[in-house]
Parts: sequence; structure tokens; C-alpha cells
Amino acid sequence: MFLQQLLMHRLTEKKRAVGASSRLPVPSAPPTPENWVFPFAGWWIKRQLIQVAMLVAGIFSAALGLKAFLLPNGFIDGGVTGISLLVSQLTGISLSILIVLINIPFIILGYFQLGKWFAFKTLATILALALVLLVVSFPTLTQDKLLIAVFGGFFLGAGIGLTVRGGAVLDGSEVLAVYVSKRTALSVGDVVLVINILIFGAAALLLSVETALYSILAYLAAAKTMDFIIEGIEEYTGVTIISSQSEAIRLMVTEKLGRGATIYSGKRGYGSRGHNHEAIDVIFTVVTRLEVTQLTDEINKIDNQAFVVMHSVRDTKGGLVKKRPLH
Repeated sequence: MFLQQLLMHRLTEKKRAVGASSRLPVPSAPPTPENWVFPFAGWWIKRQLIQVAMLVAGIFSAALGLKAFLLPNGFIDGGVTGISLLVSQLTGISLSILIVLINIPFIILGYFQLGKWFAFKTLATILALALVLLVVSFPTLTQDKLLIAVFGGFFLGAGIGLTVRGGAVLDGSEVLAVYVSKRTALSVGDVVLVINILIFGAAALLLSVETALYSILAYLAAAKTMDFIIEGIEEYTGVTIISSQSEAIRLMVTEKLGRGATIYSGKRGYGSRGHNHEAIDVIFTVVTRLEVTQLTDEINKIDNQAFVVMHSVRDTKGGLVKKRPLH
């Protein structure tokens, strides 16, 4: 799931770069280093420092979830991390060694699928995680199995999400999922689901059903936390409004809420009064999840019969959309 987002983000950046280069005016004189080298270098350094900070925070968060919660209590997770935990419990081999060895094939695959820079950052991140697991001690914080599953998954998911925000991954299973999805009718989510079903099925057979069930709970907590970190604190919502009071609603959206709005010219089709082909303006706007209630309250004040359709929006760029935290 998050590798799909990473791929789409990179493709979008490439398209923007190509489009921008085709629109740039021809300079009358060669640009000087002061005009472009140093500003670009400063922006690049700042971006890399932010990504490194996210990677470091992600490594320690994942290590905390593994060593303080999951590993001492025999729970596992999904993906390569889950395979490493399962093999470590069955064989006694160090988790640090297994995380590196099992991820190597996926790093190589990522080199060809996502590029050498992604592969290098992923390798460095996984090696750093293995080192932290080897040399840093974390206290066992609780013996309650429910708390272990929930908070172990929480810290592990936060670690994975932060590393994705930093441009790398801690678990190579989704690299394989992207590769398989390109060559079969399965989606990335389908491949990941199949992999995790096999992992948790093996855990139920080799460990115990109870351990497998708690591990599934940890995986769900990790997946939800990971999505929360990657998507941001607030989720975007696209809102389509069809009302005879469209102009008043448009003014409310743009002037009172301070949000952008797009107007589509449309016609009514069929409603509570039967067939009606009256022309009408359709309003579309994008708000954050926390602004949805305020928007619907204001719409009801103007026209409580307005037809409102809402759907989740993955991300936005430009316009007057309120930016989400962590972005």
C-alpha cells in the first residue's frame, strides 16, 4: 500500500519536472551559481536532513516495538519482520542477522523496481535497525498480552511509517508485492494479504493459535498506525454539493471557510419531484476531516435539502486546501 504511494509520488515528481522544464523561458544569459546552485543545494540539504531525522526516529520506534514488546513475549508481525521473528523463535538465530539476510533479496528487487537511491537508503536503514536491536537494550514494559499486541504494533507501525516518509522501507515484502502485481492480476494489497495469511498460518501451526491471534492484532495495530503516519493527522475529503442555492454555498465555502471551490455546469436528472432537467451549478471542494462537520452545518443553514456527496482524497497539491501536519 505505502509503496504504491511512494511510486505514485515519484512518478508525479518526474512528470512535474518534465512539464516545468518544457515551460521554462530561455535565459538571456547563463545562470550564475548564486542564482541556482546554492538555493538548490540548500533545499536539497534541508530535505535530506529531514528524511534522515525521520529514518532515525523510525528505526528507534520499530526497535522499541520489537524488543520491548513483541520479541520478549513471543509475538510476531506480518511481512519480512514477521518471518524474521518466527524464524528467530524457532531456531534461536539473532533477529538482527535474520532481518538483514531475509531483506537482502527484496532490496535487490527494489534496486531494479525503484532505483539505486531507494535501495541504498533501505539497506542503510535495515542495517541500522539490526545494529540498534543488537546493541541497545529496551526494558520489557508490560506483561499484559493485549497491551503487548496493541503497543508493540503501534511502535512498529510508527517506525515503518516514519521510514517510508524518509524514503525507505524496513520491510521488503511490499517490494515483492509491487513486483508480483505488475505481472499478475493481483493487486499489491492482495499479494500482501496472501503473504501475511501464510505467515500467521505458520505461526498458528508452529507456535500456538493464541500467539497467532495476538500477532494478528499486533499486525492490525501496526498497519493502522503506519497509515496514520503516512497519510497525516488529518484525512482529505472531497465534497460535491448540488443545490439550487449554489452561489450562496460557493460564497460560504470561499469567504467564510476560506477554501477553494470548483464549479461544474450540470443538469438535474431525477429527484424527489420526478424528472427535472433544470440547469444547475455543481460545487466541488476539498476539506480536511476536521472541517467536514463545520462545512455540513453551514450548508444546512443555507439549504437543508442540498445533495452532498463525500469521498476520501489521497492527497492534494496547490489550491487553498489546508495543509496536513507532517507534510
